[in-house]
Amino acid sequence: MSSIQPRVQRLRRFTAPMHVRQKFAHAHVAKELKSKTGVKRRAVQVSKGDTVKIMSGKHKGRAGKVSIVNLKRSTLMIEGVVRKNAKGKEKMIPIKINTVYITDFNLSDKIRKEKLGVV
Repeated sequence: MSSIQPRVQRLRRFTAPMHVRQKFAHAHVAKELKSKTGVKRRAVQVSKGDTVKIMSGKHKGRAGKVSIVNLKRSTLMIEGVVRKNAKGKEKMIPIKINTVYITDFNLSDKIRKEKLGVV
């Protein structure tokens, strides 16, 4: 960010285009995963199919596979993290990206595998 004023930072974050919001969608990587895969970076972009663990909030400690990444709202939908609505139907709950950390990568994409430098 180019400004130190919180109001300007919030404005730029909430009005940012999608290619910039994609850079906001990063989460920390578990230490075990870093040592296992050889990833040097602290945080990596979350993608569909990654396994994550929730670190804060009502669902703290729960883990699951990412099924949807919503860049517009900076949220994830995680399989198994659901609630019942008034009709009794189960719906997935949106979880903020900054409250999770990655415990396993989805390495089915060759480009992502090269970008991460996984051995």
